[in-house]
Amino acid sequence: MRSIVFFILLVLFCNCEDVVDVNTPTAEPRLIVDALIKIDISQPAQTASISVGLTGNYFGEVPVTELEQVTITNIDMESTFENPNTIVLLEQEPGVYETTKNTGFFTDGNLILQITHQDRSYFARTNYVPTVPIDTLVQGDGNLFEGDETEVMVTFKDAEDREDFYIFDFDFEEYLVTEDEFYQGQEFQFSYFYNNELQPGKSVSISLMGADEGFYNYMNQLIQQSGDLMGPFATPAATVRGNVFDVTGLDNEEILDNVDRPDKFALGYFAVVQSYSSQILIQ
Repeated sequence: MRSIVFFILLVLFCNCEDVVDVNTPTAEPRLIVDALIKIDISQPAQTASISVGLTGNYFGEVPVTELEQVTITNIDMESTFENPNTIVLLEQEPGVYETTKNTGFFTDGNLILQITHQDRSYFARTNYVPTVPIDTLVQGDGNLFEGDETEVMVTFKDAEDREDFYIFDFDFEEYLVTEDEFYQGQEFQFSYFYNNELQPGKSVSISLMGADEGFYNYMNQLIQQSGDLMGPFATPAATVRGNVFDVTGLDNEEILDNVDRPDKFALGYFAVVQSYSSQILIQ
């Protein structure tokens, strides 16, 4: 009798189990290009490093991919046998392509990125963008909502003779954008709050990068749509188009708006920017 009761309970328990199918977004894998090249003008040469991957499933990591070719050309530079105006980036590890070139190659002229991937051609254009250094980093004692945030106060002086867009990298894949519309040529200070209290003795690296208006708008959209940003070139929560265009079959490189091909484009951005970094030790 006891065995019969156990059997009935087992059948009822099994019948109560429902299989729940979770429908996750699926789409054809799309190329992701992390082509942010940070320039330190105090150095005579710079290493250009570009990372690539593919959009994967909703819960998975971004898989790396292999390129047939990736080059950067300075179209305003006279090309010679000893000093060509095109550099070829070679694979250093899966999904990472690098090469080293003199600093002037990156800071003087129009730069063209060309990628060949799975028989498709991608094209991006940019110019070097300067910035200003961080003057001071000071830890504050303010907080926002939870009370356990860590405040860091940042001070820098905007350049007087140009309109500037800035991108701050606050470490831990946290970013902030700002422009000098309301502090043109002035010293500017603001507070940034880390959501969680950082442990004393923790060293935090904060970078200030230059940006043109296009890169500024791209990062601004990505931050807004991604919420807690997972990095500017991770698979975003929403599709944010950068400046890397699919030009397969086009015979005019001036046409870069994907006319009649709305679904053919890469994710990511090609930018060459001056960058200053400073460290702060959390107390």
